[in-house]
Amino acid sequence: MSGYDFCRVERDGHLLTVTINRPAVMNSLHPPANFELAAVMDEFASDADLWVAIVTGEGDRAFCAGNDLKYQASGGKMEFPTSGFAGLTSRYDLHKPVIAAVNGIAMGGGFEIALACDLIVAADTAIFALPEPRVGLAALAGGLHRLPRQIPLKQAMGMILTGRRVGAAEGQALGFVNEVVPAADVLTAAKRWAEMILECSPMSIRASKQAAMAGLSTADLEAAVTARYAAVHDMIKSEDFVEGPMAFAQKRMPDWKGR
Repeated sequence: MSGYDFCRVERDGHLLTVTINRPAVMNSLHPPANFELAAVMDEFASDADLWVAIVTGEGDRAFCAGNDLKYQASGGKMEFPTSGFAGLTSRYDLHKPVIAAVNGIAMGGGFEIALACDLIVAADTAIFALPEPRVGLAALAGGLHRLPRQIPLKQAMGMILTGRRVGAAEGQALGFVNEVVPAADVLTAAKRWAEMILECSPMSIRASKQAAMAGLSTADLEAAVTARYAAVHDMIKSEDFVEGPMAFAQKRMPDWKGR
C-alpha cells in the first residue's frame, strides 16, 4: 500500500493506520483525495490480514476540516466515490472496526468521517462541528442521521441547527467521544484501543459489529436478536470459534486466524 498523494498508509501486523495528508488545507478533502482514500479503504476491507484501521490527520491542527470549499469555489468538479466522503461515510458493509484518532479540527465532512468510525479518540484540542448551514449547505454525508443516533436528539439538534463548535470534553460528555487525551498522545491512545480489539477474535468482532449496526435498523428487539447475520454465520463456522474455548481451557493466549 504505497504511492498515495493525499494520505500516508502504515501497516503494522493486523493494524492499518491511514493519515489524511493535506495539512496546508487543514486536511480538507477534494475529489482526488476522496477517491484515493476510497481505494485505501477498499484494500483494507478486502485484505484478510488487516483487522482494524485507524484514521487520523497530518499535523496538530486538523483531523479533517471537511470538504475543500476553495477547490469547489474555484470551479473544481465535485464528485464522490460510492463509498462516500473519505471512502467511509457510505461504506455500510464494512464489518471491520475503524477508529478515528481526532488530532484537531473535525468540521463538516471531517466530523462525518469520525461519526462513521466505530470509536472516536480525541485530542483535548479537538473541535467538532457540522457548520454546513452557515455556508448554505447541509451535512449530507451521514452527519444529519448518525449524530442523532449516537447522542440524545435534543443535543444533536442543538449542534445541527446552530453549527456550533463542540470541544473534545463536551463531545465525551455528550457521548460521541470515547476518550480524550493530550494532543501528543492521541495516536498512541487510538493504538491502545486497537490493541484491545486485536486481543479478540476478528471473526467475533466482525459478527458483533454487523449484528449491532444492522440491529439498529429495526425498533423491535426480538426481530433484531433473532435476525440472521452473515458475519455471525462465518464466526460459528470459523477456526477461531474452536480456538477460543480451547485456548481458555488450556490457559493460554488464543492464536486467532481470522477465518
